Amino acid sequence: MSGPLSVRRLGRVDYDEALGLQRSLVEERRAGRIGDTLLLLEHPPVITLGVRTRGRSPNILASDRELAAAGIAVRESGRGGDVTYHGPGQLVGYPIFDLRPHRCDVHQYVRDLESALIIAVLEFGIFGCRVHEHTGVWAGPTGREEKLAAIGVRISRWITSHGFALNVSVDLRHFGHIVPCGIAGRGVTSIEKLIGRSVPMQEAEDAVELGLQRIFGEAT
Repeated sequence: MSGPLSVRRLGRVDYDEALGLQRSLVEERRAGRIGDTLLLLEHPPVITLGVRTRGRSPNILASDRELAAAGIAVRESGRGGDVTYHGPGQLVGYPIFDLRPHRCDVHQYVRDLESALIIAVLEFGIFGCRVHEHTGVWAGPTGREEKLAAIGVRISRWITSHGFALNVSVDLRHFGHIVPCGIAGRGVTSIEKLIGRSVPMQEAEDAVELGLQRIFGEAT
């Protein structure tokens, strides 16, 4: 990666629209017409399926009727991982990065995203951590940590897309419709729940931008 990181704060964006935008930006990045770019946004309620599910997942616990009644769509994503939920109050980040020539390591890229988010949540006094064998950022008492941020990426010829979802003030009840990321027996939490106050999305965006700056380079 080289050059400054461009950050675009897009507000609420439909999931299908965001997929199309990512595909377009990946090609722009591959052609060198744009630099490394981070999209920060929220989605309307949607459950997304990773490639390992092959379009179906036993980790969706609700029926189609129940999901429709709750206003929750279901979409295939093309990213890694299993099933997850996106909704208002959750900050979604889509890095469109060229990892060449010095960051061509998928495992390390995911660890770097975790590190950036751990830095971000520390701005709220939250000590995020990793949990062995489970990707993402977690918080809470040792052995009873709950997931605070999910990570699911796609890398095509070292250009990245998809990324992470940080629970800021999202309605955590909606995660009851799924087994988040296919990990049974682990809870889900949010910044708001952990610190006991409302968190404006701009505060979370500022913190995430800071974390990405420190790990991946200076943002503009």
